[in-house]
Amino acid sequence: MALSTRIETAIGQAVAVGRAGGPARLSAALDYAVQPGGARIRPTILLSVAQACGDDRPAVSDAAAAALELIHCASLVHDDLPCFDDAEMRRGKPALHKAFSQPLAVLAGDSLIVLAFEVIAAAAADAPDRAVALTRHLARRTGMPGGICAGQGWESEAEIDLRAYHRAKTGGLFMAATQMGAIAAGQDPEPWEELGDRIGEAFQVADDLRDAICTAEDLGKPVGQDDLHGRPSAVAELGLDGAVRRLDDILAGAIASIPSCPGEAELAGMVRAYAGRILPEAVREMVPGE
Repeated sequence: MALSTRIETAIGQAVAVGRAGGPARLSAALDYAVQPGGARIRPTILLSVAQACGDDRPAVSDAAAAALELIHCASLVHDDLPCFDDAEMRRGKPALHKAFSQPLAVLAGDSLIVLAFEVIAAAAADAPDRAVALTRHLARRTGMPGGICAGQGWESEAEIDLRAYHRAKTGGLFMAATQMGAIAAGQDPEPWEELGDRIGEAFQVADDLRDAICTAEDLGKPVGQDDLHGRPSAVAELGLDGAVRRLDDILAGAIASIPSCPGEAELAGMVRAYAGRILPEAVREMVPGE
């Protein structure tokens, strides 16, 4: 079965559980938050790592992938709220708080977070030790002190450590992706942290570049947000050319960091393909000097 099919099936089943018997508008908001999906990069990485490590418990891997994407979708719902980015669009449609109201957006995001951990718990019978480790790693990369909540918190500090900010805000769920993929396949997650960290940093640098040079029509969401909100960014620190060079260095390091495993070559190919997706050639051509 294709990874995309596994991911969409697992997410669909999870959301159906979350919606069953609940208030109609909040139930609809849960579905709105996850469909249509974006690139599903994080669960794709998770399942790719699981496959590279043997993927001997696919039901556990699928549950982990769905849980990770639910956390990501929840973070987008909360990020778009007026108290944070005040974004009107997400994935080419009105942000959830615009379509359903701010209270329902808060509740939908909270519900998706809770549902993510329920999904992992439901898969625990197949591999209890792995489910416990998956829960721990997902919680660690979601909250404090170094998860996506911490990443958002950095924006309220007078002085911001750009590396720590990027590592938490964006890198957190990418480190979760690589480490949870290894856990789901019964492998030690620690050697996989660097790969997730590097992919997350690459994604953030690419996102900074897209925010600086693309249009809202290109991305299906507001642009110029880093400059508008005075956020630290790779473009602000390094310039456009420097940010592109930094991105290429990070991706080269990501490939070099892949731990030895049966599917190492295939995983390296996935990372190379991913490089073209996060910063397409058409966007590179917009950068002076490229």
